Amino acid sequence: MGKATKLEISSRESEKPAEQWGNGLEFLFSCISLSVGLGNIWRFPYIAFQNGGGTFVIPYLIALLVIGRPVYYLEISLGQFTGRGVVKAFDMAPLLKGVAVGQVLATAASITYYSSIMALTLRFLLASFGAKLPWSRCWESWGSDCHDGSVQNATGKMSPAQLYFEREILHELPNIDNGLGLPNWQLVACLAVAWLIIGGVLIRGIKSSGKAAYFLGVFPYVVLVILLLRAVTLPGAMDGIIYFFKPQWRELLNPLVWYAAVTQVFFSLAICFGTLITYASYNNFNRNVYNDIVIITTMDSCSSIIAGCITFGILGNLARETGVSDIGSVVKGGAGLAFISYPEAIAKFEYVPQMFAVLFFLMLFVLGIGSTVGMGSCILRAIRDHLGSSRSPPIWMLASGLAVLGFGVSIVYMTPGGQFILNLVDFYGVSFTALILAIGELIAVAWIYGVNRFCSDIKFMMGIETGWYWRICWRFITPGLMTAVLIYMLQDMSALTYKGVAYPTLAHVFGCFLAAFGLIQLPGWALYAVYKQRGQQGTFWQRVRAASKPSDTWGPANVQLEVSI
Repeated sequence: MGKATKLEISSRESEKPAEQWGNGLEFLFSCISLSVGLGNIWRFPYIAFQNGGGTFVIPYLIALLVIGRPVYYLEISLGQFTGRGVVKAFDMAPLLKGVAVGQVLATAASITYYSSIMALTLRFLLASFGAKLPWSRCWESWGSDCHDGSVQNATGKMSPAQLYFEREILHELPNIDNGLGLPNWQLVACLAVAWLIIGGVLIRGIKSSGKAAYFLGVFPYVVLVILLLRAVTLPGAMDGIIYFFKPQWRELLNPLVWYAAVTQVFFSLAICFGTLITYASYNNFNRNVYNDIVIITTMDSCSSIIAGCITFGILGNLARETGVSDIGSVVKGGAGLAFISYPEAIAKFEYVPQMFAVLFFLMLFVLGIGSTVGMGSCILRAIRDHLGSSRSPPIWMLASGLAVLGFGVSIVYMTPGGQFILNLVDFYGVSFTALILAIGELIAVAWIYGVNRFCSDIKFMMGIETGWYWRICWRFITPGLMTAVLIYMLQDMSALTYKGVAYPTLAHVFGCFLAAFGLIQLPGWALYAVYKQRGQQGTFWQRVRAASKPSDTWGPANVQLEVSI
């Protein structure tokens, strides 16, 4: 942090956001609603199920301690210090600005399929207002494929909740070899409502979403506790919960399980997507966020474990009812697992199950709002920072444009083959690229900008010393573990499937294009940063070193404080 000129101070002041959180609690609850979102309640259970239950939980908790918390602290501190969005925050190391751009692109991919989950949630919410829950009984059209718990041996049959989701909501195809099919108009209508709400909240701005965060951050826990109490009282539930916590020790050596655990930490805590840096940029410059980080990451991990107990408790009950001895094979899993297990538990409520169904799907929809609004804020902030306050269109125009574009792209998930595409985009466009970009983020902060310089910025901002745990994690453990997981994952990686069904070649080509588009940002922006140094004297490597130094506009958000010292 060097002495700033008047021109540089003026430039930073012009980029300083006009909006800020009303108070510290708004920031805390907004981060809770962002982090404790669909990544915990929807994504965590099916990722844990795909990776062996207890076998997944141990790497997840380890990754949370040595990757999740350190990166969370890093991103909050970085955003609060610079007071700008994720792309401008990487002015500290222009050579790796492609990391930030890639993260914004991954966030854009994430918001499309998160909104599709909100559409499915809204469809279930509307169905919950009937005189009887439609997934609580077998339909005649399902024939002999259904069991309702009234027979002793239902081996090979599926629950009403699973059949209702796959055949009545999704109309799911067995494969996408012959195309995706036409969008379901009911789901498209629900998707339109979801994007109207997302766009409306984004138009109102940070102060409005901050006020809503009090409800968004607390309400889900009330519903989760109710569902947990019901799930653990189901016959066979303890078998499922034991499966959730009991590891298969051999599988702990499987790098794909560690890869799944690390990427799930990204989704659970919303790290490495630029959203946290954006939220922190609206914070008070001198706020001590250390306690906030401990609270948020603890609540996040607890909500994931609660969601896992609910899901696996229900799977244990389904295994007993269907006569399946292996809980890992009681359902096929997939991204829709939450829309099978949770409704299954709700249907077993003795009194007014419709009310609990409404509460649950309202909660899931609320979680979706918290997650997607954070993603949308990140995208809009990146655009506004790039254009500058003088050239940027009004926020309502940008938010409306994002909502229209997002709705148009998300329609693909509303087709009978939509879940195949969701799984494809999640792997290639988000999870795979997020891990590589996360490594780049740690290199940018800890090695190029420097851990000691970053810790000095934290002390200047919050007046606290950074402990050895954070320093060692930022510099060695966190990037080292992520790099090791990436290398071993690439060695053992097999062709992506959905519920055991292979994708056509064209789908893999599309997925590789998604991944390449996100990752090409790294060398592309690096070359551009070096090219901007063409006026400098010296060799190519000297220009690379010059491109690694903070730009002239880099510095703390509180420029008046900088000048005073």
